[in-house]
Amino acid sequence: MLIHSASQLLTLDGGPQRGSHLGSLNIIPNGAVLIREEKIVDIGTSNEMLLKYSKEQPLDANQNVVLPGFIDPHTHLVWAGDRAEEFEMRLQGKSYLDIMAAGGGIQSTVKATRAADFDTLIYQTEKRALNMFFHGTTTAEAKSGYGLDIKTELKQMDVAFTLNEKIPMDIFPTFLGAHAIPSEYQFNPDEYVRIICKKMLPSVKDFSLRISPNRILPFVDVFCEKGAFSLLQSRIILERAKALGFPIKIHADEFENLGGVSLAVELGAISADHLVKTSRVDISALGESTTVAVSLPCTPFGLGESEYSPAKNMIAANCLFALASDLNPGTAWCGNMQFVMALACRFMGLTPAQAIAASTINSAAAIGQQNKIGSIEIGKQADLIILSVADYRQLAYQFGINLVETIIKKGKVYKKQSL
Repeated sequence: MLIHSASQLLTLDGGPQRGSHLGSLNIIPNGAVLIREEKIVDIGTSNEMLLKYSKEQPLDANQNVVLPGFIDPHTHLVWAGDRAEEFEMRLQGKSYLDIMAAGGGIQSTVKATRAADFDTLIYQTEKRALNMFFHGTTTAEAKSGYGLDIKTELKQMDVAFTLNEKIPMDIFPTFLGAHAIPSEYQFNPDEYVRIICKKMLPSVKDFSLRISPNRILPFVDVFCEKGAFSLLQSRIILERAKALGFPIKIHADEFENLGGVSLAVELGAISADHLVKTSRVDISALGESTTVAVSLPCTPFGLGESEYSPAKNMIAANCLFALASDLNPGTAWCGNMQFVMALACRFMGLTPAQAIAASTINSAAAIGQQNKIGSIEIGKQADLIILSVADYRQLAYQFGINLVETIIKKGKVYKKQSL
């Protein structure tokens, strides 16, 4: 298939982007892409490519933008129920931590997810995942963390692995048993940490190697935050996960700076996520590391807060900076990366080009897939989207509508709601 007549073909070739290089879109005007057997095999201008490949099946981009599919490297995709009543409580002045301490928040979703059977979880999660896909997300990470017991955590992991085979969007699972201290261990959190290390992590490893078609271990993540897991508890869990061969991530600095970023850099975590309260010292450490700084602007927006990740400081410090949705039932029920970019430009000072790079090639690095997806380069997987506009800047300029007209996933074409 030859996709041709793109007003702007955004290749983003050259690998993940740091510092002043963030936003290097490497645009080919009137561009074209040749796809064969799920891979990109050639790139150039439409004039030369139409002559060179005159017998290929054409797909006319109609002078609209073509770019890599969005990659969402931080979601809590798999859950049951909702927390609409907590949204109302926050509007009445209750904080996230207040609600969590009163048994709401994560614990509320844990109760609903434990009660849901597998088919219910599949049904609810698939709807969310397809909505993400038709807004241009071709690959997403998906965390567990709403079970907080072996049975339900594995059920969530099973849903993620199953949907990865069922729907076009690629899903990379993450085990987040350390999302919160379950109510039954509120007075003995260290015992729950011991259970995660001694029982849950080995069970997740065995399950994943058995069910994963590629026998790839999922990520392991920890919510290092006041009211969740301390810095020492986070270290114990992540060191154990790393010893078992898991790649690791961390939730850090959402509400307080406990030192999670420094821990992530020390242990070689693939990413540190949230990063609202991150200090300049920690930002500097991130800039000298391979750990990707993942910002989640939908979360402070969803909480009605005014403080976002210090993105400009991170970019100036040469960090690998990425964006994600943090799709979850409590603070950010939004899996639309177009809206994520709109927020990042308005409240974090990114340019549209920087937001696009942070949602494609850099977010690919946040799940370790930068050599396979995230840019339009020969040999990479053919994951592309065609917009309904001729200028890439419309992505952040317009918001609240879906500007994705066509999705190409592994070389197969999907129109809006074609499934």
